[in-house]
Amino acid sequence: MKIINVVGARPNFMKIAPIIEAMNRYPDQMHHILVHTGQHYDQKMSKVFFEELGMPMPDIDLGIGSGSHAEQTARIMVEFEKVCVKERPDMVIVVGDVNSTMACTITAKKLGIKVAHVEAGLRSRDMNMPEEINRLCTDVLCDTLFITDRIAGQNLKAEGVSDEKIFFVGNVMIDTLLKHKEMARKLTLREDLGLEPGSYATLTLHRPSNVDDRAILTEILDALSEISKETPIIFPIHPRTRKMADQFGLNHYFTEGRKVEGIWLTEPLGYLEFLHLNMNAKMVLTDSGGLQEETTVLGVPCITLRHNTERPITCEEGTNVVVGNRRTKILGAAQQVLNGQFSSGRIPEKWDGKAAERIVETILGMGM
Repeated sequence: MKIINVVGARPNFMKIAPIIEAMNRYPDQMHHILVHTGQHYDQKMSKVFFEELGMPMPDIDLGIGSGSHAEQTARIMVEFEKVCVKERPDMVIVVGDVNSTMACTITAKKLGIKVAHVEAGLRSRDMNMPEEINRLCTDVLCDTLFITDRIAGQNLKAEGVSDEKIFFVGNVMIDTLLKHKEMARKLTLREDLGLEPGSYATLTLHRPSNVDDRAILTEILDALSEISKETPIIFPIHPRTRKMADQFGLNHYFTEGRKVEGIWLTEPLGYLEFLHLNMNAKMVLTDSGGLQEETTVLGVPCITLRHNTERPITCEEGTNVVVGNRRTKILGAAQQVLNGQFSSGRIPEKWDGKAAERIVETILGMGM
C-alpha cells in the first residue's frame, strides 16, 4: 500500500510523526512518502528539530512559501498534483486544518485518490476562522475520518457523514506529548530562569482577531499586565504579534532582559522547551488550539483567549475555560486559578498515546 502523508507547518510534523513511526512497523505492507508543502517556513525546523524529536525528514518539499490564502492554496494544488500523478498513491493522509490540509485533499480527490483526515470533525462554528473553512471542506471530501473525541463524531454525524467513514482513534498530538514528556521534564530551562514550579504563567497570542486590532490587543495586554503583578508571564512572542505591538506602540507592556518579571518576552521556543515550561506552569493563557489539548493532559489550568473553541472536549472534561478577549473575563478566570479555584479535569477517552497505532491498524484493515 502506497501512502502519501502531507504536512504544511511545524505542528503538522508533530501530528504525522507518530503515524509514520507506526507505519514503519509494517515495512512489507506499507510504503509511505512524506510531502512537506512548505506552507510555513520555520527557522526552528532545523536539523536539531528532526534529530532531537525524531521527526521524520520530508521526502519531498514543495517549497510553497507564504502568500494570500488563495495564492497559497492554488500553488499547493498545482505542485501537489504533480506529485500525485508521478507517485500514484493508494491513499493520501492529511492532518490538522491548515491550507495544505484542504488543498491536498481537493487535489487528491479530483485524481480519484482516497483521502484520510486526521483530527476530523473539530468545529468552532466561526466562519471568520480560515481553519474552520479548511476543516469543513476537508471533511466533506474525505473517505476516512479519524476523530480525536466523541464530540467530533457527533459533529460529523450531524453533517450527514455515514458511520462507516468515522473512526474514533484518539489524539495523535497527545501521542507526541507523552513520548517526549520525560525528555522535556529533564530540561533545565525553568531552573536557569530562576523559576519555581507553579510560580509563573505562560502565554501564546497570535490570532488576527486578537492582535490586529489595537483596542482589542490593548485590552488583552491590560489584563495580562495586571495578572503579571502576581505571577510573571513568560511570552515566546509570535512574529505577527511583535510586529503589531511595534506598530501600535504597545511595547511598554513587555519586559525583556535577564530578569523574569511582568510579561517577559522570549523568542519563539522549541517544542521541548515550551512543553517543559507549560508542565510546570501555574496556568497557560493561549489563543492556540493544540495547547488546550496539551494542558488538559498535563493537568494545568488553561485560559483560552478566544470566543469559541473547536476543542470543546477540553472544557467539558479537561482544564480549559474559554473567556474571550475582554479584560474583565480574563482577569476573573486568572484570579480563580491564582486562588486555587479551578477544575483539575480528566484526560479524555483514548488520549493514551496509542492513536497512531489505531490509525495504522484501521488503514491496514481496509486492505486496499
